[in-house]
Amino acid sequence: MLEKKDIALEKAVLIGVITKTQDEDKSQEYLDELEFLTYTAGGEVLKRFTQKMEIPNPKTFIGTGKMEAVRQFIEDNNVGTAIFDDELSAAQERNISKILNCKVLDRTNLILDIFAQRAQTSYARTQVELAQCQYLLPRLKGMWTHLERQKGGIGMRGPGETEIETDRRIVRDRISLLKNKIKVIDKQMSVQRGNRGQMVRVSLVGYTNVGKSTLMNTISKSEVFAENKLFATLDTTVRKVVIQNLPFLLTDTVGFIRKLPTQLIESFKSTLDEVREADLLLHVVDISHPNFEEHIASVNKILGEIDSGDKPIIMVFNKIDAYTAEPFDETDLIAERGEEHYSLAEWKRTWMNRVGENNALFISALNKSNIEEFKKRIYDEVRDIHVTRFPYNHFLYPDYEASEEEE
Repeated sequence: MLEKKDIALEKAVLIGVITKTQDEDKSQEYLDELEFLTYTAGGEVLKRFTQKMEIPNPKTFIGTGKMEAVRQFIEDNNVGTAIFDDELSAAQERNISKILNCKVLDRTNLILDIFAQRAQTSYARTQVELAQCQYLLPRLKGMWTHLERQKGGIGMRGPGETEIETDRRIVRDRISLLKNKIKVIDKQMSVQRGNRGQMVRVSLVGYTNVGKSTLMNTISKSEVFAENKLFATLDTTVRKVVIQNLPFLLTDTVGFIRKLPTQLIESFKSTLDEVREADLLLHVVDISHPNFEEHIASVNKILGEIDSGDKPIIMVFNKIDAYTAEPFDETDLIAERGEEHYSLAEWKRTWMNRVGENNALFISALNKSNIEEFKKRIYDEVRDIHVTRFPYNHFLYPDYEASEEEE
């Protein structure tokens, strides 16, 4: 299993490529995210390197000249880690390690490391370990390169392949064990979901670090862990919420990310059963992020992969308090004003509202801005689902009225 890094900041450099399918702007966006991932994992980025290429070099990812520049910078600045923005093959990882003589990670490895740090429950730790083992299996050959420096000796003559095959069997057995363990836990969780009866289920989904957990805390008055780091929450949290006299279940799920490792999608699919079984999805978006449109597309893509793209969805644009204005045309907000001057009516005139079919919500979960309209909208949606499910109980839930506290 991959080892977790020390809490102390590690010096790191980032390496990315500019290709036909990934222009310079896109490459910088991905590197921005990679830097945030590095910070979340406990690293400090000293420099970024990018190179224009038709396709990444199959042997070393980047070209010889650029690799030498990276090696020289690492040597001069005593850098311990080189992080590549795309997943490296086992051969690339071995070749690069020999050249740079430092720890070499790719985006997948980095995300797996963060997940390993963040996993709190036995279930989350099992899923992360499964993803790590699946990532590690094809890369085991590189684990034994230290034997090349042994210069022979008793017990050191030609053990490499034997050791590799033994280790592969151990990892395969571990993968099988973890999969069986997850199946057992899945059955237990399925029973738990069944025991909740026919209560309406609402699930928070969205990109990582968009404020889902903060919104969960605001609405359910619970204490779900929230932090301004990527993947602050890994474990699915379910809370019973009552708005006025209408009860429903609210679920906070793991955040999504671009270039999400295949291993994590597979191992965390069971966690996303809460999303599959939800009656209503609240797609939370960080409107203050410059690339929130891509985040929306990434989340929609993953929702489609887990057969949840056709569920009723309300777009919830969060962090309106942190929104920074730039010059806009007449189809968007009036330019160059502080966010305190934006009215709700102005937000609703933007194209963002049309993304939600003119029923999007604009809030700040942290400052509780426009939470009243948010509650009313959720109440109305949940009430409609509940009345459909229990047609004889419609008289129990009158139209929403704001309480004096809420007003």
